[in-house]
Amino acid sequence: MNVVTRFAPSPTGYLHIGGARTALFNWLFARHHGGQYKLRIEDTDAKRSTKPAINAIIDSLTWLGLENDGETIFQSSRRNLHVAAAEKLLAENKAYRCYCSSEELSEMRTKARASRTTNSYDRRWRDRDPADHPSDISPVVRIKMPLGGVTTINDKVQGAVSVNNEELDDFILLRSDGTPTYMHSVVVDDHDMEVTHIIRGDDHLNNAFRQYHLYQALNWKPPEYAHIPLIHGQDGQKLSKRHGALGVEAYKEMGYLPEAVRNYLLRLGWSHKDHELISTKNAIAWFKLSSINKGPSRFDFDRLDSVNKHYISECEDEKLVQLIIEFARGHKDIDEKLFVERLLLLLPALKKRAKNLKEMFNDALFLVIPPAYPVKDKKAANCLGPDSKKLLRSLSLTLNEIEDWDLDRTEKCVRSFAEAHGVKLADVAKPLRVALTGSLASPGIFEVVVALGREEVASRLKNVK
Repeated sequence: MNVVTRFAPSPTGYLHIGGARTALFNWLFARHHGGQYKLRIEDTDAKRSTKPAINAIIDSLTWLGLENDGETIFQSSRRNLHVAAAEKLLAENKAYRCYCSSEELSEMRTKARASRTTNSYDRRWRDRDPADHPSDISPVVRIKMPLGGVTTINDKVQGAVSVNNEELDDFILLRSDGTPTYMHSVVVDDHDMEVTHIIRGDDHLNNAFRQYHLYQALNWKPPEYAHIPLIHGQDGQKLSKRHGALGVEAYKEMGYLPEAVRNYLLRLGWSHKDHELISTKNAIAWFKLSSINKGPSRFDFDRLDSVNKHYISECEDEKLVQLIIEFARGHKDIDEKLFVERLLLLLPALKKRAKNLKEMFNDALFLVIPPAYPVKDKKAANCLGPDSKKLLRSLSLTLNEIEDWDLDRTEKCVRSFAEAHGVKLADVAKPLRVALTGSLASPGIFEVVVALGREEVASRLKNVK
């Protein structure tokens, strides 16, 4: 089966998480069938479409690993195709020019609301002689939709869905200024791009019935449709920013790995047996439209954190360090070379704790930015009383006698020191942690000691006040 899918965002803002899932499903379906996945930027709204938004969408898709086949297509460059299709329909009497004034249209909408009908246009110019048109009105071009019967679309997700044709209006193809509408240009572009399957949110399901008849009028074969349920928040309400409806770039800034976001989005409304963690290879092999749920899925940050934690644990150390270092670029006082060196030593301990890269960065920042004494945190500061400081001065001398500075020897040294001084290990470890990191929360203290190195540990213990 020859398969061509497309993702067609409007560049009026960031790529939100729901759009990213739509792109993912299109990409996977095309890859599963050995087909093509295309990207079309629907930038016909010149006032709202911006270059930064276009760049943000493309950058987000690239970050997710959803690179399109062939060049990115811009809808604004295809206006001649859209106009030619409308003129063809006019020539074949399948469309007509409508000269209604804004006042007439407003009156029709008022009547439609009063009678509770969905079709607000009364088709008054459908069969009227164009010679009767007013000279002061620039017409729009409308399609002639069927006046009776039923339209049924066999959707690959929703199943057979029907609508009475009387509910479908003679929608506008070309505006009064000659520019194409979304409803028209989408069909022309999808046909020209040879799109075989349209996978999109089910908020577009109503559009499918109108677009189906435009295909029929142009004597083109309609694509297969698959309308996927939207993503809701954890409370079951429509997804909003408070639920996680953020731009994809926000998830990158929060420290999520693209593999984790991709895996999590895949499981939002799609499943394969009881698998939760799914590699890209398996996702391509297993992806089927029939496995998409008909009901909406719920966004859950806790689950995303869990998935991200897994991918962090699986990530190669060198790659992970480079990703963490990106968060250091905004800090002028950080020695990146030294940070990398110490970070590699501490990484195994950091992996056990952190849920995201930003958290790992913050947890590791003490490696290159020594704490200021006295430390700001009151609970931590309480661990550095006179007796504790005395212990730390003595411990510093003992640590300096270690020949090989590694995890096993430093741990044995601290434990032996505590035993020799008749105190619990915690009585030494707590003040040591605060002295070295400025906090009571950090990776394992012995891993910290090794990562900082002999000279840095001695320096920080000496500076404790």
